Amino acid sequence: MRPIADLSAAQARGVELLFSDIDGTITDEAGRIPAQVFAILEEARDAGLTVIPVTGRPAGWCDMIARTWPVAGVVGENGGLFFRRGTGASKGPDARMERIYTQDAPTRVANRVRLTELTSKVLSAFPGAALASDQSYREFDIAVDFCEDVPRLPESDIDGIVRLLEEAGCHVKVSDIHVNAWFGEFDKASMCRRVGELLGLDLLGAHKERAVYFGDSPNDAPLFAAFPLAIGVANVAELAHRMETLPAFVTEGRGSDGFVQGVRRLLDLRG
Repeated sequence: MRPIADLSAAQARGVELLFSDIDGTITDEAGRIPAQVFAILEEARDAGLTVIPVTGRPAGWCDMIARTWPVAGVVGENGGLFFRRGTGASKGPDARMERIYTQDAPTRVANRVRLTELTSKVLSAFPGAALASDQSYREFDIAVDFCEDVPRLPESDIDGIVRLLEEAGCHVKVSDIHVNAWFGEFDKASMCRRVGELLGLDLLGAHKERAVYFGDSPNDAPLFAAFPLAIGVANVAELAHRMETLPAFVTEGRGSDGFVQGVRRLLDLRG
């Protein structure tokens, strides 16, 4: 990982999309989003960038984010969905929400039954774990909490949860707070590429350097691999041992401070 100071003006001027993880990336040490983050998001939007958070958080949160944040849309549940509003004739307060899913409703319902059965096995095998407090708002996955609202589990338990879920046929990703598991062929990167297609960009190939991605944890690794201009906030180093791919650049600041530092660098280079 190279310092963010190595990002060049030529690279910055080519960026059209700004993707970013939420937890651990734009949040502070208390897990909250400070005013400076919303200010820099607005500044990036006003500078002509398409700003899209990408998160493992649930559909319920994503509906609120797409409606109220200064963003063009949001990718949620580790790539299971994309919500945006204002793409039709009405772009005011009453603009309708567009919801794009990777699976139809019957498939989501069937997978939910399978995941519910797995949940009982996980919580029985690892009594220190719990379902995430936002689980009831999810449509695609289960989120097993290992440190957000429970005492932090040892690494061996986190590894054990991952193994149990993978052996059941799930796709599994670890964030800085949850183990997320789902059935189906999608991840953060695949949905971001689909978002690019909606915007007329080939983020798999010719246009991959038109997007920048900010992240901090293992579930961001597919996007670190996809985008040459991926940027990690400093705390990315804490979970580097769980990542197949690290970001090309890293900020000096942690969490929200690092995010603001990175976006400021990007905007300054763009002039």
